[in-house]
Amino acid sequence: MSNAYWRAVALALTVAAASAPAAQAEEPDAVTTRARFTSSFEEPGGKLYVRLKLLPRSKIPFTTQTFRVPDRALLADVPEGSSVKFTSRHVDGENTLTSIRAVADCKRFQPCD
Repeated sequence: MSNAYWRAVALALTVAAASAPAAQAEEPDAVTTRARFTSSFEEPGGKLYVRLKLLPRSKIPFTTQTFRVPDRALLADVPEGSSVKFTSRHVDGENTLTSIRAVADCKRFQPCD
């Protein structure tokens, strides 16, 4: 392929990368996801993490994911093993919880809210 083609591709990628922060600022309401709060752990540097097992019907490829917890107060009323609803964002290269709360379990073959 010609150099002009690759220059056009590079320009398009540069424009897309430059406009990404503006697109994030106009994000619609966050989507909540259901999961089971399996465990939490703290790294030696003081960062707190939780492991959440996502429900089978979620459209995320991995069933258990790790999320950073920026504030310990988020986990104050959430016991391990409980069913939760949470929202997250990708911050500084890590999946980071923005909110989490305990909810009632979904009943099999019943719609969840």
